[in-house]
Amino acid sequence: MSIVSQTVATPPVALVLPALELPPVRNEEPTRKRWTRAEYYRLAEQGWFLNQRVELIDGEIVQLSPPSPPHSFSSDEIRDIFQSLFGDEYWVRMQLPLSHGEYSQPEPDVSVVRGSRKDFQKAHPKSAVLVVEVSRTSLDYDTQTKPQLYAAMGVPEYWVLDLVHRQLIVHRQPLRDESNFGAGYGSVIVLNEEDSVAPLEKPTASITVGAVLPSQE
Repeated sequence: MSIVSQTVATPPVALVLPALELPPVRNEEPTRKRWTRAEYYRLAEQGWFLNQRVELIDGEIVQLSPPSPPHSFSSDEIRDIFQSLFGDEYWVRMQLPLSHGEYSQPEPDVSVVRGSRKDFQKAHPKSAVLVVEVSRTSLDYDTQTKPQLYAAMGVPEYWVLDLVHRQLIVHRQPLRDESNFGAGYGSVIVLNEEDSVAPLEKPTASITVGAVLPSQE
């Protein structure tokens, strides 16, 4: 009986790229890691954010709550009104990224950008003519952190639809200041549901606040 030797093939080892290049360890005080947009993309490609809603704000990865039915209703209502109002010369976007520098990529509920979606096939827009956040559980975040960021991005008008108090908070006149992002809005107006507002980009149009609020029934 002859004995035939067999070589068992070793399965190939998958090459996994690290999410980031770690700096050398030094004997220093602990510091926070600021994620860049490139690292943020790499993490997403590796599946870190599956079934999660996140955005990158000043190097921090912020996890957002899933949209509730009232939130979804108001977001869709705003999108439909804006699509009719702004027309084909603008792209009305739902929860899609805006890019700001190396460390921020917010994903506002609704944003209006000049041009068509075909104009942004290779890169996300860096600003918008109007940004809207629909807010219930994230009201402090949307009224304190986000105005600074959107003003720094040169967004001329930022709205927060406050579902808790049933009002619209309109931010205008971006200007430089001493905030964390180095910018803020010079004008902040609070409108009740019976009030109307016209976007700066479409001053002859009028939107009633109550038209985009969910029913209280």
